[in-house]
Amino acid sequence: MAMVIDAQDLHKRYPGCPPVLRGASLQVKTGEVAAIMGPSGCGKTTLLHMLGGLLQPTGGRILIDGVDIAGLTDAERTAVRRKKIGYVFQRYNLLPTLTARGNIELAKKIHGDNGIEHPIGSSKIFEMLGLSGKEDSRPLELSGGEQQRVAIARAVINKPSIILADEPTGSLDSRNSRIVLEMLRNLNERLGQSIVIITHDADAASTADRVIEMKDGRIIGPKSQLSFKPELDFY
Repeated sequence: MAMVIDAQDLHKRYPGCPPVLRGASLQVKTGEVAAIMGPSGCGKTTLLHMLGGLLQPTGGRILIDGVDIAGLTDAERTAVRRKKIGYVFQRYNLLPTLTARGNIELAKKIHGDNGIEHPIGSSKIFEMLGLSGKEDSRPLELSGGEQQRVAIARAVINKPSIILADEPTGSLDSRNSRIVLEMLRNLNERLGQSIVIITHDADAASTADRVIEMKDGRIIGPKSQLSFKPELDFY
């Protein structure tokens, strides 16, 4: 199976500070769900931001579908992000003045909506994520779990090949965490997107095909696989 992400020997150092990344390497296959676990401060979020082209490495290469984004200009990296990468953040990052539908439509415009509808349709995405009837609600009218599901819909609406999720359940209770995790897994299975999840949560990691352990700025190897048992039936 082809590698959609191939990060090689990544280093990151800020002047006057200890290195954040110390030669981290990571490969993710097309359609794979990979979880990265490790203690706070080990470089997980820095690595994720590099994979998404938001942060430049001090050294190393990052191949996205065979293209070294570390060698691109800012404008070229932005074009790659818009076309190939969707983000899910811990704090949702929804615009409070827009409805759920408005937040998603804005994402389509920002990412260069070309008028081609998503293969399963916006309405179906709302249905899949348990948001039917919530399309015209504003973020403050939604629960935390519902807001995170809107954020997931926003991340997938432009058909990116990669979803990067930074602690996607970190602000949720256990029930909403499981809902969000099952929905991410369901979207992966139906749409074939590769997903990289940064997490401290064993339940979140257990949804992945592969769990990777990180420590002191390095990938130190695979973590023993955890078992995730779906409890909720939405589909």
